[in-house]
Amino acid sequence: MLRPGPGRKPHPEGVSNEEFRAVMSRLAAGVVLVTAHEPPLTEDGPRGEDVGMTATAFLSVSLDPPLVLVSVREGSRMDDLLAEQPLWAVSLLSDHQRQVAGRFAMKGRISDRLLFADLPHTRGSVSGALLIDGALATLECRTESRVPAGDHTLVIGRVLATSLPAAEASPLTYFRGRYRQLGA
Repeated sequence: MLRPGPGRKPHPEGVSNEEFRAVMSRLAAGVVLVTAHEPPLTEDGPRGEDVGMTATAFLSVSLDPPLVLVSVREGSRMDDLLAEQPLWAVSLLSDHQRQVAGRFAMKGRISDRLLFADLPHTRGSVSGALLIDGALATLECRTESRVPAGDHTLVIGRVLATSLPAAEASPLTYFRGRYRQLGA
């Protein structure tokens, strides 16, 4: 058990941020890239921007209807965009896409337009969001509900379209604070 010490201020319930982070880092998670297309401010204005975010808090919720959930940081650019734009996509990253995951996980990063510039992708026919070439699978979704949850928002989306561009590849995982290959 981690004991409270300097910088380890427990919450009223007794678990500090550091304790919680240490325990949850032991849960292996798949890595996805969530994307959405920000529409232009006016119909006559320049084309909107594409936005991307790496996530490890992504899961299947329901088979009938097909629903998924992604957790986004409250007040982040993706949270703000998904509050306005109901259509978005998810690319399940394969183990050779570690650089993609790191690129879209950076804090204070350059514009997403530059991050997507040299990244092979296609535009989803249903969502209009970018789908990353070489991903294990892709999903295009429409937001069904948004649930505030602490410092995050849980976005539940109905799956409108799927594809399996690299279905036989191995998944990229996240464990103990690092991207890893399955079994590594």
